[in-house]
Amino acid sequence: MAQAELLSIVIIIILGIFSQWLAWRIQWPSIVIMSVAGLLIGPVFGLINPEEALDELYTPLISLAVAVVLYEGSSSLNFRELKGISKSVLRVVTIGAFLAWIGGALAAHFIAGLNFAISFIIGGLFIVTGPTVIIPLLRQAKLKPRVATVLKWEGIIIDPIGPLLALFAYQVIKVIGDKNVQGHYLLTFFAGALLAAIIGLAAGIFVSKMVRKGLFPEFLKSPIVLSFVLLCFTVSEVIMHETGMLAVTVMGLTMARTKKYVTSIGNVSHFVENISVILTSTIFVLLTASLTRETILEIFTIPILGFVLIMLFVVRPLSIWLSTIGTEMSASEKTLISWIAPRGIVALTVSGYFAGVLAEDGYAGASILTTITFALVFITVCAHGFTLGPLAKKLNLASEEQAGILIIGANRFSIAFADYCKSLEIPVLMIDDSYEHLLDAQNKGINTFYGQILSEYIQFEVDLTPYDYILAMTDEPAYNALICQSYAPEFGYNNTFALPASKRGDSDNEEIAPAIKGHVLFHENAILPELSKKLQEGYTFDSMEMTEQKAVKREDFDESGMLLFVWKKNKEIAFMTLRREKLELNEGDWVVMLTEQAENNESDQEESS
Repeated sequence: MAQAELLSIVIIIILGIFSQWLAWRIQWPSIVIMSVAGLLIGPVFGLINPEEALDELYTPLISLAVAVVLYEGSSSLNFRELKGISKSVLRVVTIGAFLAWIGGALAAHFIAGLNFAISFIIGGLFIVTGPTVIIPLLRQAKLKPRVATVLKWEGIIIDPIGPLLALFAYQVIKVIGDKNVQGHYLLTFFAGALLAAIIGLAAGIFVSKMVRKGLFPEFLKSPIVLSFVLLCFTVSEVIMHETGMLAVTVMGLTMARTKKYVTSIGNVSHFVENISVILTSTIFVLLTASLTRETILEIFTIPILGFVLIMLFVVRPLSIWLSTIGTEMSASEKTLISWIAPRGIVALTVSGYFAGVLAEDGYAGASILTTITFALVFITVCAHGFTLGPLAKKLNLASEEQAGILIIGANRFSIAFADYCKSLEIPVLMIDDSYEHLLDAQNKGINTFYGQILSEYIQFEVDLTPYDYILAMTDEPAYNALICQSYAPEFGYNNTFALPASKRGDSDNEEIAPAIKGHVLFHENAILPELSKKLQEGYTFDSMEMTEQKAVKREDFDESGMLLFVWKKNKEIAFMTLRREKLELNEGDWVVMLTEQAENNESDQEESS
């Protein structure tokens, strides 16, 4: 039995991660793939029942995983993101949430046919969206910053508020419906919620101070912070159920506020982010695999489908449009936000708790909570996941389809390189901390930004969304390496590049680790002085379109110039690096190279003759 349980856990984890990878490959919402994977191994084929396999550990493990995901989401927030849209965010998470609560409760009663008691619990619970569903969708859709910020902040702030509203509704029901329960029962609820917030605040301040004073060794910093997150959540849950999410969210927000003072907390964030990806994948597979076939079939009844449609097309749009009246948001931004509200892990886990509690209290219809929750989760995830990208493009709220290049460092070569990329209609942005260096780029019509790429404010002053690749082309090799190290988590290892530090044969270049070679651009001799010298000698940028499928090697261009990158017909860019000995090309791809001007002139003369 122990081996079967072990195998079940491993299969669920692998399926979750594989679902994330498959979603990335086919550009589908990852949550859809994870949900389908869970349904297939659970209710469809009956291969695994996680709830039976994990037994009493099932609910606590999911709760702790949700705590980590919520902390990761809230700790990644930066209050500078609210510049210009703070009113919108405040309205959405207050007035918008209240309207969604009332609207959801009325829909549950009049459409789904539930009594008012259960309806108001469901209404409070269903205002949540959450980072587990919103952030993966935002990552794939690549929205413009204003809209993405509102959706992200709403998802993270509302996530703990939804369960608290549901719990508040339940406490009110207890006071009204049970004569043995006194009015001070509600005061206990408010005291518990306040205490949870204080615990989260205290934990965030304490951990931040300990990190700032260097009392945690670097190799233990991430595990210690993670331990405090779990402790904060557990203590609050012991005091009052469903307040742990509020505690870890407050702790995350507190840690987020201290990032500008404690830069090493950013490294902890990367660790927790990686953990949360694994947990999100695993939880969705766990929850969907634990559903029964009866629950799945019950979804396709008219009352439940009608409820979901009202939530999609009436409750959500009304709550957003009414709450954002007089704010800085445009009509197109309101339209997109009023449509996007996928529900996720928190709704599924908390609904299970309330289904059990209400069933114990003898409420008829409590068993339908799980069914109606999964119906809303799955339908909203599919509907919003597949329509977010196209709708954003239709409303002009998505970045350009063409993958852009972010170039750090303005000099003779980088400016000429950026100018040629611009002529190919590849989006380019050049950043340098010297305004004088940027003047030549500005004169050529290249998009520029004067600032320090490693400063914290850069991501809030500049929209980096349209740029998939970052090239460090300054004359300081150590600085280039630092840029690559800093931005690899955001852009991805395979999209972060720098010029080599020294020429082939130099002592500094004799031993280059294979992993580092993937970052080093073009050629072993492609140091900045050498590239600038080539331009001075008459070399120029050129490109040719492939008419057949073939492989090109770096040495094929050594005599006449240098192979730089391949601009594929799907608009992706494959840069030549030290790790790549050759590039596979298809018909319609463009090869971009640095060649001798003399040879170009000779070829032009031959063609004309």
